[in-house]
Parts: sequence; C-alpha cells; structure tokens
Amino acid sequence: MDILVFVTNVADSKAVSKIKPLLTAMPAIEDWNVDLDDCDRILRIVSNDYLCPRKVESALQTAGFDCYELGD
Repeated sequence: MDILVFVTNVADSKAVSKIKPLLTAMPAIEDWNVDLDDCDRILRIVSNDYLCPRKVESALQTAGFDCYELGD
C-alpha cells in the first residue's frame, strides 16, 4: 500500500465534488481525502497499485487546481 500526499488549493466541498470524478476514475486509487482544515489543503491518496504522482497532478491541474506532491 502506498500513500501519496499532495499540496492543493482545493478549498471547499464544491471543489472536492469537482475532483471526485477525476480521482475515482483512476483504478489504482483505493481511497482519498482532502483536509480542508489544513492551510495546504492536503490531498492524501491510498493506492494498492503503482500510481504515478504526475498523473494525479496533471488531472487536478487540468481541472484548474494547483496540485504538487509533497517531497520526502
């Protein structure tokens, strides 16, 4: 199991609803959530398969959101 962590600008539940279909369409994602209370609007993704972080970044950026993987 892998956990990927991203900094985003997904600011509210309406924005979460907008990214939901993007993330649920990725079969490698088992679970995900956005911490709207965190100043960095952290997106955490649980994956049981290899998931390229750039694919997640690209999907959210195409939808108009900032999304950058947090480094180790």
